[in-house]
Amino acid sequence: MIDYAKPFAGALWFDVRSREAVCPQLPAFVLLHAGPPYRGATPAPVLNSAVQALLFEGLAADSQAARELLQDGRVQLRPAQDYGIVTPLAQVVSSSMLLLAVEQRGEIAYAAMVEGPPPALRFGSDAAQCRERLRAVNVLASGAIAPVIQREPIAIDELIRDAIAAGEECHARTAAANAALIERMPGLDAESAARLRGNPAFVLPILMAAAAAALRTSGCAVTAIGGNGIDFGIRRRGQQAWRHRPGEAPRGPRLAGLDAQTALGAIGDSAVIDFCGLGGQALAAAPTVAAEWAAVLPADALSRPQSLIDPHSGIVDPERIVRTGVAPIINLAVLDHEGKAGLIGRGCYCPPVSLFASP
Repeated sequence: MIDYAKPFAGALWFDVRSREAVCPQLPAFVLLHAGPPYRGATPAPVLNSAVQALLFEGLAADSQAARELLQDGRVQLRPAQDYGIVTPLAQVVSSSMLLLAVEQRGEIAYAAMVEGPPPALRFGSDAAQCRERLRAVNVLASGAIAPVIQREPIAIDELIRDAIAAGEECHARTAAANAALIERMPGLDAESAARLRGNPAFVLPILMAAAAAALRTSGCAVTAIGGNGIDFGIRRRGQQAWRHRPGEAPRGPRLAGLDAQTALGAIGDSAVIDFCGLGGQALAAAPTVAAEWAAVLPADALSRPQSLIDPHSGIVDPERIVRTGVAPIINLAVLDHEGKAGLIGRGCYCPPVSLFASP
């Protein structure tokens, strides 16, 4: 029987910290995004999130002023994973945003919090209510949640085992992991617990941070992986530069009435979850997701991970990808290319095998 929690042994969610505390060297006008560096124009959903971040920080008076800051180069966009942070989909990380901190064997990784279901920053929404909801979740995290987990850090592998037992793969579906998280916070007041239950994706960045830490502690040749909406890339251990290939859009079922929308290319740092054996590598444990996506999944989707995952670490091995000529499956949300409709579907993406070849 596969132990999907193996890569996360010893990983603990232990704190909530601001980006400015984690990266004091970063100026406020630097925003962090998912995936590799941009080589050209920034896609519309990420620009929307960048505008939202500048307004959130009070660095621009309105959306037009924020866009001018971005257009004239006074705001820089950099890869979050280059600073030990992972961020979901199109969400960017600004200086006062709070991060969820996970430690494993001395390595600490951080992930940006998500404010709730759509419309949301991670989906590239330009709605003002996203900022208000993020402020509210920041207050919740710093006020009610932080003292609880600082006293009693939460073991990530326990959350994963509970979620897998409930038939979820911990990426496209996170309700069971979120419920397991709340169960392990007995010191949390009833109102705060109810708010977390209303945001089943709250646990997602915790899993992302745990996976980012696991890539570092496992000895895996890949220590960063993700998409920026244009390119999908990896960073190998000991290297500063990313390798990247054009990122195709994930394939999967669309939300009602959104079949005609053009999809953005693969985006998000949550690919770290799938590379650590969950998500697309755990579809055999998630029959509902596998059935819903059957029309777009590779024929060998349920057995493919067996040939890609290192049995010692439980993490995808890039050498096995190259040797077999088969890529890992990455479960991702599908965003509107134009940045208007936000979330338009969910599905999977298989990066090019050539991306993982030894340089």
